[in-house]
Amino acid sequence: MLGMVIAYLLGNRIVILDRKEGNKLYFSGFYGKFYDVQKPKVPNVEKELELSYFDAMYLAEKGVLEVRDINDKKLSISELEKTFSSKYENFREAYIVYKDLRERGFVVKSGMKFGTTFAVYKFGPGIDHAPFLVHVLPYESKLDPIEIVRAGRLSHSVRKKFILAYVDSKTDKVSYFVFKWLM
Repeated sequence: MLGMVIAYLLGNRIVILDRKEGNKLYFSGFYGKFYDVQKPKVPNVEKELELSYFDAMYLAEKGVLEVRDINDKKLSISELEKTFSSKYENFREAYIVYKDLRERGFVVKSGMKFGTTFAVYKFGPGIDHAPFLVHVLPYESKLDPIEIVRAGRLSHSVRKKFILAYVDSKTDKVSYFVFKWLM
């Protein structure tokens, strides 16, 4: 079991400076990424660990992570949400989807290189390939058919299922739409 891990908000980054604590946290659920290490396959990585805003918020809510500012002041959950929302468009909706996927047992990483919000793994990076690409859309947004075709072609070419997710603004319920390329 992990004890409380300390991370620091340094500019736009959430960093765990204690390399041993960062290592334990990473391998407890594939949270964050080590500097200069793509997908570690051995458990003895000793580098600083950078967490995504989603990882940091989730772990802080779970009581595993304490985030401090550069003056060593602990930031509350509401301060974290306000900070992350100011730096990441639609943070709240994307975080609700992230949390839902984590609670279902998935490992959730950035999907930026695929043009989506998240790449979702069953087991973890370096162990399996992400079978799902999840794109979070605001509840009120309009869906452009060209974007669906573009996302479908990309996901098909990288052999992943494309999933659209949205959060009901009244209930915070997450809904998923799975697209499968037929041919």
